[in-house]
Amino acid sequence: MGRFVFIVVTIIILILGGIFFYKFYFVFGQGVKAGELNYFVQKGYVFKTYEGKLIQSGYKGQRAGTIQSNEFQFSVGSEKVAQQLMTASGRFVELHYKEYLGALPWRGYSPFIVDSIISISEPNRNVAP
Repeated sequence: MGRFVFIVVTIIILILGGIFFYKFYFVFGQGVKAGELNYFVQKGYVFKTYEGKLIQSGYKGQRAGTIQSNEFQFSVGSEKVAQQLMTASGRFVELHYKEYLGALPWRGYSPFIVDSIISISEPNRNVAP
């Protein structure tokens, strides 16, 4: 009887470990997002993480004559990438990210984790004279 309970408990622990790995460590997708870096901060009570928001180009809105902006909220795990983004607020950036199915407190508040910067440039401002 004791051996049966040990086997059942071991199987349950392995299944729960697999579910945890799949939800929090399996890379669901990856890609590139580009836009103007709105803000980038380090925050957190116990785990200090880097969080940012990217404003992507406008799209045609629901009503005529309106523009709808798209925001991309992300976290950064690398100190090197974070230091580069700290000085890039207001600039046009292209970021490579990995998407997870869930967020972990020590990794950041977002399931989107930026792992590298492709480019940083000045935004194109088309201002009429």
